[in-house]
Amino acid sequence: MSRIGKKPVVIPKGVTVEVASGKVTVKGQKGELKLTARPEVSVAVEGSNIVVKALGEERQSRAYQGTTRALIARMIQGVSQGFERKLEIAGVGYEAALEGKVLVLKLGFNKPVRYEVPSTVVVDVPTVTSLVVKGIDNQQVGMVASAIRKLRKPEPYKGKGIKYSDEVIKRKAGKAFASGGS
Repeated sequence: MSRIGKKPVVIPKGVTVEVASGKVTVKGQKGELKLTARPEVSVAVEGSNIVVKALGEERQSRAYQGTTRALIARMIQGVSQGFERKLEIAGVGYEAALEGKVLVLKLGFNKPVRYEVPSTVVVDVPTVTSLVVKGIDNQQVGMVASAIRKLRKPEPYKGKGIKYSDEVIKRKAGKAFASGGS
């Protein structure tokens, strides 16, 4: 059996969970998230806990049990605390600005890059070289942060580009000059 799937998910105060015909709805102070459970698992609210059980003994059913339990735990964390990813911009003249729901990035190209921010997340620009992507859905936050990072990935020679704040860029030595003649 799935070890993660066996653990019940604790429902904190201020969060309500409803399970009806395979659909799980989680409501909290930050918003509401929905999940359609797989037919291989059953989800039940028992007191202040959510219990996910595999309906079969197949390996795939047990895998879905653990995945469903982890997704529900992330939904509860999202509606109660939220998620955020921090990005840093490195490079001479590289900067970010926010114009309404459009993120304008100067990344060394001939024109500024304009990125339309989806309505499911919020992007803050505390300084011109840092970004914070916030939201209640962990997957959406990660996808938006990844899309912004892809606009100019950090390069290994000078470290220029957009990187996650906790990311370490392995630096490479530059071109070595030949010594002597041949």
